[in-house]
Amino acid sequence: MRIAILDDYQNVALSLADWDSLNANTTVFTEYLGTDDDTICRVLEPFDVIVAMRERTPLTATRLQRLPNLRLLVSTGMRNSSIDLEAARSRNITVCGTNGSPTAAAEHTWALIMAAARRLDVELFSSAKPRAAGHPWQQTLGMGLHGKTLGIYGLGRLGSQVARLGQAFGMKVIAYSRNLTSEKAIEVGAELVGEKDLFTRSDVLSIHLKHSERTTNIIGRQQLGLMKPSSVLVNTSRSAIIERQGLIDSLHAGTPRLAAVDVFDNEPLPVNDALLSAPGVIATPHLGYVTEDQYRLFYADAVEAIKSWRDGNPVRVLG
Repeated sequence: MRIAILDDYQNVALSLADWDSLNANTTVFTEYLGTDDDTICRVLEPFDVIVAMRERTPLTATRLQRLPNLRLLVSTGMRNSSIDLEAARSRNITVCGTNGSPTAAAEHTWALIMAAARRLDVELFSSAKPRAAGHPWQQTLGMGLHGKTLGIYGLGRLGSQVARLGQAFGMKVIAYSRNLTSEKAIEVGAELVGEKDLFTRSDVLSIHLKHSERTTNIIGRQQLGLMKPSSVLVNTSRSAIIERQGLIDSLHAGTPRLAAVDVFDNEPLPVNDALLSAPGVIATPHLGYVTEDQYRLFYADAVEAIKSWRDGNPVRVLG
């Protein structure tokens, strides 16, 4: 059995789970394979099993059709919109998921909120900007969060966690999504508002919608233009939810003042990407799920999934 572990950028997969127990030929890919179908299919063609790290390398119908040896596909997490489950079923490829941390993404959302509120992107001393090299002492005025309004677009599991943490900071929490009810909002201490009020009233607006055809580009220039000139937009969900050029244009226009983002249309993000040159962008390289605890769970469950499938009893089958 030949196993491919994809997109292990930190080269940690083999150290975080007992892959040796599989007695298999395991290959780790620490570099992104890119977007070219021919290259990806040529590299992955020999493998019986592929372990995919979230949505970093999409396994589309076109690609699955060109992987004749593939029999098991394990995705970290229990949802992966970049895997064509119907195409996998048609080719008798079993697709399994793993458990994951219920809190990692919410924690990173708050890391971005705090970084934006206190402008850590500007103020932080580091080896790149040491004090001794003339890095200025105090350049910005931070934003206090107590008494400010936290807006949540999508009050599901992650949005609810972010909302509760906002209350711990003394923030007023408002929320909106198409199917959100007052009862659900009250459960987490939030006020249900309309879409326009969400954008006009929020000092910090955090996006927690699931990506779908309906939510693609659901936020654009019109909504962003309603935000306060002092506001912060945070997106740790999916980049396609916010219309890309609309975000860039809105930042240049000054509303919102800052955008703290962890997700991008193209990942890894090209160094010359236009978003990075827009004013007020604080960007992290999709770190929302990248923690040691989470990776240990991902990879241990991947090993278990492979063993169970090999024994004829696959677990956490998707689709």
